[in-house]
Amino acid sequence: MGVMKIYSGSEILADGLKLKIEAIGVEVIKKDNLQSARLAGFGNTDLAVELFIDEKHYAKVSPILEDFRMSL
Repeated sequence: MGVMKIYSGSEILADGLKLKIEAIGVEVIKKDNLQSARLAGFGNTDLAVELFIDEKHYAKVSPILEDFRMSL
């Protein structure tokens, strides 16, 4: 099984989405590009945070993603 990206954007929104997904028992991987860029010595403001899940959980997570998109 592979991982799939489900979100890329601001850290605040990513953290909220991550909490909702973890509440249903699905592990979320968070990749913080802003922190990585800062540690490397350069800045990056594009799509600062990415969230990934195991693709086998997509059907379970899909309603949460749709709700999240509609609330933006």
